[in-house]
Amino acid sequence: MPAPLPENDSASPWMGMRAKRNTDGGDDIDITPMIDVTFLLLIFFLVGSVPDQVTAVELPEALHGKPVSQLKAVVFTLGDGGIDSAPLYEADGKLPDKLMPNEPEARSQAVAEVVTRGRSEKKNDVVIKADRGVAFRNVSALIKHISQVDGVQIHLAVSESE
Repeated sequence: MPAPLPENDSASPWMGMRAKRNTDGGDDIDITPMIDVTFLLLIFFLVGSVPDQVTAVELPEALHGKPVSQLKAVVFTLGDGGIDSAPLYEADGKLPDKLMPNEPEARSQAVAEVVTRGRSEKKNDVVIKADRGVAFRNVSALIKHISQVDGVQIHLAVSESE
């Protein structure tokens, strides 16, 4: 361990040398590389993400449509298929774990519960996404089940044609 330097020794080589304080504001951090990496990650995820074609629903076309925020809405998806009733999902897409009952009584009760839960979460809008091939009687039955809960606005999802 080196010997400590005397404080008032005039022969000290450190005499007269002071630590230079940085007052020019050079403490800034260059964030350009971080921004570059962020944009590269954004591009990677945009290019790498493939929409899930299995859960996608082909919506009917309309000339005019008004957008509804799905973050503030309860979303139901009616899939194509089924003889008496189309498969109903409590999700944006045909997700097997979100499949709702097929029996009319159980379906009516389950839909009312989901809409009521959505109302308690301040979701007053209900969006129905129905596949283009779904019979309107299935959409009408779902509207009837949803309308059991007061205070909700029902919206039918469409893709806007040009």
